Amino acid sequence: MSNIVIVFDFDKTIIDCDSDNWVVDEFGFTDLFNQLLPTMPWNSLMDRMMMELHSHGITIQEIENVLHRIPIHPRIIPAIKSAYALGCDLRIVSDANKFFIETIVKHLGISECFTEINTNPGYVNQQGRLTISPYHDSNKASHGCPLCPPNMCKGLIIDRIQDTVSEVDTKRFIYLGDGAGDYCPSLRLRERDFVMPRKNFPVWDLICKDPSLVKAEMNGWRDGDEFEQVLMKLINRIMIEENAKFISSDCKLQSLSLPVLESLPKPLSVRP
Repeated sequence: MSNIVIVFDFDKTIIDCDSDNWVVDEFGFTDLFNQLLPTMPWNSLMDRMMMELHSHGITIQEIENVLHRIPIHPRIIPAIKSAYALGCDLRIVSDANKFFIETIVKHLGISECFTEINTNPGYVNQQGRLTISPYHDSNKASHGCPLCPPNMCKGLIIDRIQDTVSEVDTKRFIYLGDGAGDYCPSLRLRERDFVMPRKNFPVWDLICKDPSLVKAEMNGWRDGDEFEQVLMKLINRIMIEENAKFISSDCKLQSLSLPVLESLPKPLSVRP
């Protein structure tokens, strides 16, 4: 296991669209969604849309089939699998919902790559319809963050991950995201960490307004090709830096036996 923790947003980061909009549009409920959008919070609206799908006889299996067709760049899955194979601790922090995300990552064959999925609860109730609720229960107590929507503060989730990972002082974080909700967690990263905002998306624009507010090093990306290239570059860089620290901590390089040297993690070649 390496000392690298990689946190991914999901919509428009791992997949190439918004999963909520994808399901609504694929079943032809876009007009109703747009009509109701100004009248209720997003999570409540999505729960209402799932009720509408159920009342029109649309089954959970049909929803899963639509999710299986969701667009994703062909280099995203190889990048995730490579990071996992190198021992990185991969996690998802998303404002989508658990049912959508778990259905998609299972279909893509990458469920085992992620230590945890932090998102809005989504489950099938006894009547056989999908219900969606907020991650933070705004009816009980607000999370108090002015940067984030009422249902989820991703910054608080990053704080919890940082507090719970073992040997946190030696961990290096990489955070990937696209939306305005990814700005708050970017502010929680430290100088030795890295943030990968998607270029020309809301989080990129927010960071660029005052880059000095973000302590982590910024490395942007545009599409799945750059997603893979930048992520692999950062993983290689961290591994090389950590290997150098390990070697320099010994007063003489010759004191390291060959088996010890061979046991050090090998950087991964970046696909041209």
